[in-house]
Amino acid sequence: MIKPYCLWGALVIAIITSYDAISAPQQDVPHPRIYTTDQNKEDFLKSIAATGWKHELVERKKAKLEKYIKLVQEDSSWLVSRLQMNWKTKHDEVYLRGGNFSHSAGQAPVPTVRYSGTRDWATDYRSPSLEEVQPYFDDERGMYLQRKDDQTREWVKPSETGHIIEGINDRIMALAADAAFLYWLTDEEKYAELAAPVFFQYIEGMYYRNPPVVIDESSQKGLSGLATFEVIHERIVVSLAVTYDFLYDYFQKQERNLAHTQAVFQKWGDQIITYGVPDNNWNLFQARFLTYIALVLEDDLTYENGKGRQYYLKNTFDQSSERQIALKESMLIYDQENGIWPESPSYSMHVTTTLLEILTLLDNFTHANELANFPIVEKAALAAFQYLFPNGYTVGFGDSGHKTVPPENLELLISNYRKYGQSHKEKHLAGLLSQQIEKGLYEREADNLFELFFYVDELPELSEPLTDDGLITPTFYAPNVSLFIQRQGSGNNAMMISTVGSFGNHAHANGIAMELFANNYALGPDMGRGTSYWHPDFREYYSQFPAHNTVVVDGASTYRSMRSYQPFTLEHSFPLSGSKPLFEKVSFVDVSFFEPKTRSDQQRLTALIRTPSNQSYALDIFRSGKVEGGAQQHDYFYHNIGQSLTITDWDNSPLDLKQTTELGSEHGELKAYDYFTDKKKVSTDEDLKALFTVRSENQPDQFMQLWVKGESGQQVFSVNGPESNALSRGTAPPELIGKEIPALMLRRQKSAWENPFVVLFNPYRKSDRNPIASVHFGGDALGSQRITVDLMDEQQDIITVCKSSAAIIEDEQHYQKGLLSLVRTANDTAFEFVFVAGMNVFKWNGLEIIATGQPATVSIERIGSELLIQNDQPIVLRLMKSREFEPKSLVVYDNEQASETKQGVVSRDHPEQLEFRLAQPYEKVKIVK
Repeated sequence: MIKPYCLWGALVIAIITSYDAISAPQQDVPHPRIYTTDQNKEDFLKSIAATGWKHELVERKKAKLEKYIKLVQEDSSWLVSRLQMNWKTKHDEVYLRGGNFSHSAGQAPVPTVRYSGTRDWATDYRSPSLEEVQPYFDDERGMYLQRKDDQTREWVKPSETGHIIEGINDRIMALAADAAFLYWLTDEEKYAELAAPVFFQYIEGMYYRNPPVVIDESSQKGLSGLATFEVIHERIVVSLAVTYDFLYDYFQKQERNLAHTQAVFQKWGDQIITYGVPDNNWNLFQARFLTYIALVLEDDLTYENGKGRQYYLKNTFDQSSERQIALKESMLIYDQENGIWPESPSYSMHVTTTLLEILTLLDNFTHANELANFPIVEKAALAAFQYLFPNGYTVGFGDSGHKTVPPENLELLISNYRKYGQSHKEKHLAGLLSQQIEKGLYEREADNLFELFFYVDELPELSEPLTDDGLITPTFYAPNVSLFIQRQGSGNNAMMISTVGSFGNHAHANGIAMELFANNYALGPDMGRGTSYWHPDFREYYSQFPAHNTVVVDGASTYRSMRSYQPFTLEHSFPLSGSKPLFEKVSFVDVSFFEPKTRSDQQRLTALIRTPSNQSYALDIFRSGKVEGGAQQHDYFYHNIGQSLTITDWDNSPLDLKQTTELGSEHGELKAYDYFTDKKKVSTDEDLKALFTVRSENQPDQFMQLWVKGESGQQVFSVNGPESNALSRGTAPPELIGKEIPALMLRRQKSAWENPFVVLFNPYRKSDRNPIASVHFGGDALGSQRITVDLMDEQQDIITVCKSSAAIIEDEQHYQKGLLSLVRTANDTAFEFVFVAGMNVFKWNGLEIIATGQPATVSIERIGSELLIQNDQPIVLRLMKSREFEPKSLVVYDNEQASETKQGVVSRDHPEQLEFRLAQPYEKVKIVK
């Protein structure tokens, strides 16, 4: 076995070796060098001519620039004058107060670059087009902008403008970068003449302007970039580096002094190294900018301060500082087993995209297969498929939305595989990308220069059927983000539940939350993030418990969001994460959590069960109780998309809900309760139904029916909550995007531990038959729950859930010492299957399962005249003989081949009962006649 430290040492050696070409003095490396070289120009021109999507992008860029070229030819200052500069004041100092621009001061010999207005991107004002920007604008009153709501114009302080100031400069410099590229491509000087004045005006303005100074003691002190409030938003660095790289020869012909330009790149690199956040997505986004800066600079020996290409690459890859951890260390932040980065999905996937871009850029310089030096990046890119709902969109926990797996990740892996001759991997990834294209989730076209140069021209044709190779499994557990996913079924019958705690970055205060997918939609969605991270709606609602499908205690449950350390504990689950079991009709997860604000224990067991019609339903049992006991209140929230929510009794008669002024901060509850509207309430002890209806044009109506167990004194609320910002056109009908989300809330004015919330989720479509005819709730005084689900065609599911593996429930027909059992019967007699988990002893109608050591998970499924069995612990199995079925022997299978046969033993207690001893776990066993 290779020891871990040996592997790490080998990795470091590989990285160092790949840098040999960079570390050696190379003062004559020609430009361009970031995206391409002059040596590759002829091949690139052929590629553009032969590849439609590449040709289209180049032509779009030419057409877009033609307008500005004409404007500049008529007025040479047209584009330059629209840069956001301190044109009149020429201030060289910038002062910030917290996340807002305060003022600028001082005097420089040239106009200097204006600083961004605020860290918060949310603003009430529209960003002007370049045509609307006033030339040489510099006014002490701020900016004169148009409101988004009523289109009136007014003077606005920079701190109220969001990212408008930096955005204008970004747009102008992006034009310059495109023009620089087209100059290199066509040798037409009109492009260089457009780009060069803009480039040098900005560079000189940044050379003579100092980094910002934070004048209070806020966290802003450690975050500021040269142009923006966060070093991770310094996008303009890429445009500047690309412009410089493609125009370098033109600048040489013009005999331009480039000392200030190189000094600005060094200043920017130093700012990024000195500021930022070292151990989350910031670090990687910063590293991307540092890579561009490093590659565009010359050898270290070129500069008196020694800060050239090797210096910035070393500070990116090898050498850590207080706020910039080296990439070789950052890779260890990934879960090395499952490839998940510890942030919400949108950020996690973006981190991997960023790393792939960095490694692609470096590899374009070294040609040393840099991706092979960091194998976790490849693993992470593929791990993202585990986030997917059945329709190809990702789950939305934390500050995420429902998105696709970034196609650029697959494109860059394909490019690497082709470059280094890994044709099998290339074809497999091309197949996955083709699936996205076929589903309409991705159109293969370039949006920017990076993609133009690094995506392969054409995807390879597949010579064999595509397999997922385990990229998406029935269950998936990622402990470093406290996420457990269950999937079941396919196509229209696919159902999925995501159970999530609060762990890692960009997490919410949500306790044990749930997101539910069925009927091709995220019916029970998470809410995503608010207007911005600094906006009240995010702090007060979107990041808080009531915005999630969870339980709130005393109306007060909360804890730190964003970077949170409140994971759940995984107690039991089936199947094992990442595996594909023999038995596929049931999955479940049982997790526990301690809510710190109210000192409450919580436990949630959620199961997915497939019906004979291949439609599925879900069972949710949520226990919640304060550790100290006493007076307490527990609110169970479930949000579901739809135009209506109807609450009825068991006979479908509507309950008489009345408008209420309850729920709100005036009652001592979280501010999040204030965001609910149309609040209605009824009190009932009885079982009830709640029906959410989704209507969409040209689609059958969709329903989510909840069967809810009653409880004495239970209060039932119907409310409307704010829109879900996680939803996308792929996870909700277009009619419901941006609309309020109806929600059901169940309230207990007492502990919900012994008598938990019990809800059965029953999704179906109007065009299909509802697979569930009725539901019956039962249980005992010790907290065990018995749920009987009457299915169509005279089949029945009997589900028994106890508080733990040590708990006991017993009646005439059934004895259970264990967590969970599910028996499906046909015609009230023979079982179709039996599933038990966390089980010590299970007895039902002559069937006995006895664990001989640890509590066991066992499935027994009737297939024709045989029983198919899987067990994860040693057990004794006893089966009753009957006229229909007389078991005789046990056959053990290894890799689908029968490897051993054992005869059953007649039980000493029951002559009509046969006993089989499974002395170890088996993936497949058959009981045969």
